[in-house]
Amino acid sequence: MRAPFSFRFSFHTALALCGTVLLAGCSTPRPLAAPASVAATSPAWQAPVPHAGHPAQLTAWWSQFDDPLLPALVDEAQVAHPLLAQALARIQQARASQRVAASAGWPTVGANVQAQRGSTAATGFNTVSQASATADAGWEIDLFGGVRHGIEAARSRAEQAELGWHEARVSLAAEVAQTYVALRACEAAVALYTREADSLGRSSALVQKKADIGFEAPANARLALASAAQARDRVTVQQTECGLAVKALVLLTGADEGALRERLAARTARLPQPAPFALTTLPAATLAQRPDLAAAERDLQASAAEVGVADAARWPQLTINGNLGIGLVRTGGSTSDALTWGFGPNLSLPIFNRGRLQAQADAARARYDDTRAGYALKLRAAVREVEEALLRLDASQRREADARTAAEGLRSFLGSIEERARLGSASVIETEEARRLTLSAEATLLALQREQVAAWISLYRAIGGGWTREATTP
Repeated sequence: MRAPFSFRFSFHTALALCGTVLLAGCSTPRPLAAPASVAATSPAWQAPVPHAGHPAQLTAWWSQFDDPLLPALVDEAQVAHPLLAQALARIQQARASQRVAASAGWPTVGANVQAQRGSTAATGFNTVSQASATADAGWEIDLFGGVRHGIEAARSRAEQAELGWHEARVSLAAEVAQTYVALRACEAAVALYTREADSLGRSSALVQKKADIGFEAPANARLALASAAQARDRVTVQQTECGLAVKALVLLTGADEGALRERLAARTARLPQPAPFALTTLPAATLAQRPDLAAAERDLQASAAEVGVADAARWPQLTINGNLGIGLVRTGGSTSDALTWGFGPNLSLPIFNRGRLQAQADAARARYDDTRAGYALKLRAAVREVEEALLRLDASQRREADARTAAEGLRSFLGSIEERARLGSASVIETEEARRLTLSAEATLLALQREQVAAWISLYRAIGGGWTREATTP
């Protein structure tokens, strides 16, 4: 009669031990450090802010250019480029991982069916047929939030992957636009240098004729010839750059190069002009439109949840297990069967592991600290990108008027010098110097016009490219 008492004593002792361990595991881990905020990073923009247009126009900003080919190329790139296909594959992976993590919070049920036929000496070498079927079920009780934190981490990773797709779309659109603008500016430079080369070629022929009859020094003829050769070289170099830009557009859009060149020919050397848009003076409101910062925020949330997973692994795990089975045995013409079942808790106690679980928890916290610092760096970098785009935009806008005045004045001056040279009252040296100054001024104006369009595109990208938190993901 002592056995039942001994069993009860052992069972209650085990329960008391489990309760003690569980209560010990409920100690609160040290809190995680708070992430940096946008407002603390920069309370206001330190660069001039444009106030033309409306923020809502960013959602269809590319279509507001005066060049219909640009938005078409952007759309083609977002359909065909492998970067977005890669981002979509990452979304699918993250969503699958999220489903895997969510399944950990539900019971698991499995079945096993087995059949066997044979004989042994114990049965007198009679044939014995055996068959069994069992069903097993288990459910982990999430005592310390490990499963819950795992689900939160997987959800944040899935949202991060979706935001990465949006960031890829914004970056790809900006890259296509910058390449297209570079191509059009390159074509305008080719036209400029071609006009210059043609003019220098005519001047060189004229100076050579004068030198042949003794009206010009042979050295002046050689100078004019060298200037014409340099101009033709500039044209060749610039044409090569334009060809490389076309190749880049082919790579970005996946278009056939021959067909693309035909489409590009309609607006050769014409820089597309963007529609201006407004920008709020509050960095927090502006940077909230950036999908890459939202993705970094989800990364930080996932790292925080993974700290919870690692902390929970250090404490006991309680699982409720159950099984139900039936077995059949047939030998010597007789059949017997049996029904079995079992149900009860299973408590796993991590007693000694040489500090492995604690080290894993410390590593998770270190990864969180690393991610938090990276998030703060991304915030600062985002503020810098917007500030730089604003400064370049403001500088190019303010310099354009002066550059245009300088180019027009020097162009008029060159015309008068060339007229004097034809009449013999201006030297070749004076003409070449006037032509050099005019070419430099026109090239500067073209570069400023390209820089202004590029600054609008950079600003568009720096503030998120029209992305909103309500944007959908395929």
